[in-house]
Amino acid sequence: MQQSVERKMKCQYLFLLIIGLFLLIVSSFASYEEPIYDHSAYTECKSVPEDALYNGGIMKDYRTVENQVIRSETNSYNFVLNDLSGNTIYSFSSWVRIFDADSAVIKASLKTANGTVKCVGNVIARSGCWSFLKGGFVLDFPSSYALLYLQRSDGAMLNISISSVSLQPFTYQQWKKNQQDTIDEVRKCTAIIHISDVQGERVPGASIIVEQVYKDFPLGSAITKTIIGNPTYQTWFKERFNAAVFEDELKWYSTEPQQGEVNYTISDQMVEFTRANQIIARGHNIFWEDPRYTPSWVRNLTGPDLKSAVNSRIQSLMKKYKNEFIHWDVDNEMLHYDFYEQRLGINTSLEFFQTAQQLDPLAKLFMNDYNVVETCNDMNSTVDAYIFKLRDLKQGGIIMDGIGLEGHFTVPNPPLIRAVLDKLATLKLPIWLTEVDISKNLDKETQARYLEMVLREGFSHPGVNGIMLWTALHPNGCYQMCLTDNYFHNLPAGDIVDNLLKEWQTGVVHGETDEHGSFSFSGFLGEYKITVKFGNRSANSTFSLFRGDETRHLNVQL
Repeated sequence: MQQSVERKMKCQYLFLLIIGLFLLIVSSFASYEEPIYDHSAYTECKSVPEDALYNGGIMKDYRTVENQVIRSETNSYNFVLNDLSGNTIYSFSSWVRIFDADSAVIKASLKTANGTVKCVGNVIARSGCWSFLKGGFVLDFPSSYALLYLQRSDGAMLNISISSVSLQPFTYQQWKKNQQDTIDEVRKCTAIIHISDVQGERVPGASIIVEQVYKDFPLGSAITKTIIGNPTYQTWFKERFNAAVFEDELKWYSTEPQQGEVNYTISDQMVEFTRANQIIARGHNIFWEDPRYTPSWVRNLTGPDLKSAVNSRIQSLMKKYKNEFIHWDVDNEMLHYDFYEQRLGINTSLEFFQTAQQLDPLAKLFMNDYNVVETCNDMNSTVDAYIFKLRDLKQGGIIMDGIGLEGHFTVPNPPLIRAVLDKLATLKLPIWLTEVDISKNLDKETQARYLEMVLREGFSHPGVNGIMLWTALHPNGCYQMCLTDNYFHNLPAGDIVDNLLKEWQTGVVHGETDEHGSFSFSGFLGEYKITVKFGNRSANSTFSLFRGDETRHLNVQL
């Protein structure tokens, strides 16, 4: 009897031990489960808010009442957050509806225990429907107590409803893994090379060398006239970049510094450089709304004289360079300035786009502005303001082709960058980071570190089609950030760019066909050449890897 009881106790002990091991294994797997970043975003105002992303994340227990109006005497609504982790990236989102106004900018900010205030995101909220706010923040150090608060940008009384609030933490490793997963999905493609003889028989054991000769993704830089007649600068540039933009040489103050004295000599030579080296170029810019960068003689014109000068400018420039540039920044920085619209009427920028569309129909027309992706503190250039301006142009009959985000950063906010790109990507237009640099007020090592953050966010986002650095080299340096010194020795930012260029291209691939006469590899999108050898036979071929879900198959005959 006692033996039976002991056996029973042993069985129960073993059972509990097995259950404990099982739970330990399950919890271990759960602890290593990687959160997948959710690119979902919405630009339309909805009658009913969508569900919270990540099921609310660490705010999943926060419950909002959609019909409840929050009226705050302090002009803000606060979420109290306890024990936030350091070295963590937080993605924030919420749906907002406003009352007592047709629309208002609602800004989300974070205040930590040590007093640090971070801009989290903003949205133009409207009455009668729900608007989606998406952003985030990075904490380098833990915070035992923090306030995430919403305010109207104009400081007025806050009368809003909030729903579907979410705050999802990511470690740096998780964030980087999500970047790499997206790169593998949208920037690369798998290819299978099949080798056969003239009878169609498979050829196993054939040696294969695959080399990428052209990269599909445009990653380039601004250049200036200092590149003309400078073979060292030219060699340095063409060894790295497949895209360019002229820093000043196409701008009105450069091509016509005095009225009637139009001169394209410098820009012609720069076009010749890009054309000779198979470098695509952006047209920057036709007009610039900032009066500081409008020719002084133009600022003195009014009425019909100004109208005549404007017409001459766009006709001359675009007929001269028709089909030369892949893009035109038609009316630069319209969200911040309105020099021409003040003087020629509110439809002036629309007319600029219409004329450009007629004169160079194959070029893509871009809006281009700053502080859309760099910060959420500039109320002139919120992501929603950018979207509304695009829609205004579309209603005016403009076939808008692209979104230009300048990208002049001080301290990048990766989750905000990604959130802004998410919202803009819903428009299904090509997004380009057009003038990327980091403030010269930072030391060069910090510049390089922040530059890598921005470039990785841009390259890994599925909505981004190209990146341009604003690093044209002058004898006295660069606008904000240089990649090299005047002797083309890399600065820290140059090392970052070179390392990323190497990381984001397919190195020379050596291989051998298997028993089926096939060889497979995964490569970055672009053009390739292939050399196949077997015994005394050899063959050469070329092929392309392009964006899509299908595996690329190539047949080569020996």
